[in-house]
Amino acid sequence: MSLPDRSIRICADRGGTFCDVFASFPDPENDAVRKEIVVKLLSQDPGNYRDAPTEGIRRVLEIATGTKIPRGTVLQTDKIDYVRLSTTVATNALLERKGHKHALLITKGFKDLLLIGNQSRPKIFDLNIRRAPPLYSAVLEVDERVTLVGYTSDPQAEAHAVQFDEDGNVTRGYRGAGWDGVGDAEGPGEIVQGLSGEAVRIMKRPDLDTIKADLERLYADGFRSLAIVLCHSYTFPDHERCIGDLARAVGFTHVSESSQLLPMIKMVPRGVSSTADAYLTPILREYLDGFFNGFDEKLRDGRVRSPRVEFMGSDGGLLDLTNFTGLKSILSGPAGGVVGHALTSWDEERKHPIIGLDVGGTSTDVSRFDGRYEVVYETTTAGVTIQSPQLDINTVAAGGGSRLFFRNGLFLAGPESAGAEPGPACYRKGGPLAVTDANLVLGRLVPDYFPKIFGKSEEEPLDTEASRSAFEALAKEINVNQEKQLEFDEIVYGFIKVANETMARPIRALTEARGYALSKHILASFGGAGGQHASLFCLRMDWLWQTGKLPHLSGPQKLVKLHSVFELQQPSSTFYTPENHGSLVARLDKLDADVRTELARQGFEGDRIHTERMLNMRFDGTDTALMVLPDPKDGDGKEDFEAAFNRVYKAEFGFLLETKSIIVDDIKVRGIGKTFDTLGESVYSEVARIERRAVNVQKADKTWSVYFDRLGRVRDTPVYLLPSLVVGEVIEGPAMIIDNTQTIVLIPGAQAVLTSKHLYITLE
Repeated sequence: MSLPDRSIRICADRGGTFCDVFASFPDPENDAVRKEIVVKLLSQDPGNYRDAPTEGIRRVLEIATGTKIPRGTVLQTDKIDYVRLSTTVATNALLERKGHKHALLITKGFKDLLLIGNQSRPKIFDLNIRRAPPLYSAVLEVDERVTLVGYTSDPQAEAHAVQFDEDGNVTRGYRGAGWDGVGDAEGPGEIVQGLSGEAVRIMKRPDLDTIKADLERLYADGFRSLAIVLCHSYTFPDHERCIGDLARAVGFTHVSESSQLLPMIKMVPRGVSSTADAYLTPILREYLDGFFNGFDEKLRDGRVRSPRVEFMGSDGGLLDLTNFTGLKSILSGPAGGVVGHALTSWDEERKHPIIGLDVGGTSTDVSRFDGRYEVVYETTTAGVTIQSPQLDINTVAAGGGSRLFFRNGLFLAGPESAGAEPGPACYRKGGPLAVTDANLVLGRLVPDYFPKIFGKSEEEPLDTEASRSAFEALAKEINVNQEKQLEFDEIVYGFIKVANETMARPIRALTEARGYALSKHILASFGGAGGQHASLFCLRMDWLWQTGKLPHLSGPQKLVKLHSVFELQQPSSTFYTPENHGSLVARLDKLDADVRTELARQGFEGDRIHTERMLNMRFDGTDTALMVLPDPKDGDGKEDFEAAFNRVYKAEFGFLLETKSIIVDDIKVRGIGKTFDTLGESVYSEVARIERRAVNVQKADKTWSVYFDRLGRVRDTPVYLLPSLVVGEVIEGPAMIIDNTQTIVLIPGAQAVLTSKHLYITLE
């Protein structure tokens, strides 16, 4: 029996080292049951395939359909329901400074604004401070200018010194605000109302003929991407729109208008974000065009309806191709992990806060979830400060591929990574020593169970001898000047401890450094290398952690159960007063309707659409605005933004400016297209009710020699295969539990109980 059309669901997570592809499809013998498969391959293997996600999907289609599909064949998509993809293409382009050549168009007189930046000194004591170069390659000054007119900070008088009627016409002005009377402005320029409600004086409109000639010169010089950043365009975007339309007519293939991309006040972060988008989006589009070229026209053209392609955004939501940009893909991979562990680990009744530990091949991503996603609106990546909604993820360059060094008498792990090409020494490509090599030599990886995807044939296992030989040479170097000679295993394990210490830093930064008690958190570990380090983190955190958990699909869990997201934002310049509350709600209602319309276009209907309404608020006279999502409990079911703002502000800063008025800088509506209602019973409820029984040691598939701190080598460590275990069985450490996506190491004193979806680990 052949598979029905639109029945295969595919999720691909392309990391820095490995690409995991998870797929489900109906069992040909029982339509009510869906079979699941996982394909793991190197993210880069140019000798065998051009693109890892495409190759992974080809293998999935071969397995699901039972049909041989030669490499290079255009893949047919009639059996595919959807493809969900997270990619590090834009992230790597930013980290490696390999983005697209582009030019910056900025208001005349502000040519060096983005180069000057905000004058922050993150490394003030460095003796050799090097400023990261700007992303743009050329600057074109645009002779245009608008200014803001007559803003007053007295909400008892009026919100603005200039008043408008419903049609945007000036009805009243105030002396001292640049006005002598209604419609009679001091100085040149037409007065109009901006999107934020502020009065905008148009000092000079751009000369489009002159700008066209300048754009044609840039085009002749090879530029195809532009970033347009004009003064006050967040509230008056007309000039940017005109220039953007002109640039597209000239032939520019990508134009990032800051007013459309990020309609927020503060020209520097808005400008840097726009240049980042112009730098990264063309690279992302080139990659996606190549990805789509591997499939038939149905996938390329059916980007809304089935077969549908969705992408993970930095804010944790799935985006369609129309809304997926370089700026929104900076944290494409890590964001999926945050949403994944939040959905699978949070219990609404018990409310245990969770620390997510995503240990990958190139980096470790740490996040915190306490019932609500923690979103930040300004982050710095590779020296570039970006203003864009992103999940609060703390990333360190320490993972399975982190290179190991001995320098100046110190053990070092990272930040350099061996990546996938050539990869660690054991990947059979002549690569350097890495954390994966250390785990392999210590017995924390078993080559027989690790994916055999190495060598020219792509069928060879990890090369233990290559790792051991490299470590033996390094051990001689380390011991040459040591009074007390270190044992071989001690040296190798020393690098593991250094790597763990690096991974532990962001955990403390997200908990203790912010006033949260570490002992009250539960560790949710995932990622390909998470299982090898999870138990050790319980020790590293000074025994404060009592429980941890790992999902069955530790690597590819990120994109399996996610929601689609679309959001709209508008600038505001309004005091939060009872008089202004109605107009703010009306604007939120309008955005809410527009968001629902877009999600309906993407195929979501009725109660499958959920919206969140937010205000970006600050105290008058301060510079820090906080995006506030009200809790219904604050206002007996109504949206009480003031109570929510006071609560969030006090939690962030420890005090309130009770004599200050509150200003709303932006309004925002985030829409969520729900793909499911519930994931079922929580892991904690299941652990409490299931009947536990000790696993029969005869179930061990084999024993293995594994090095443990303080115990040394335990040569008869049992190795259990996860598929052979039954829910409720308890495994005592030391032990190893392995499936085709992960290796879990239980240290002495650790105990794991198998649930339907997780391994629930406790540490005595």
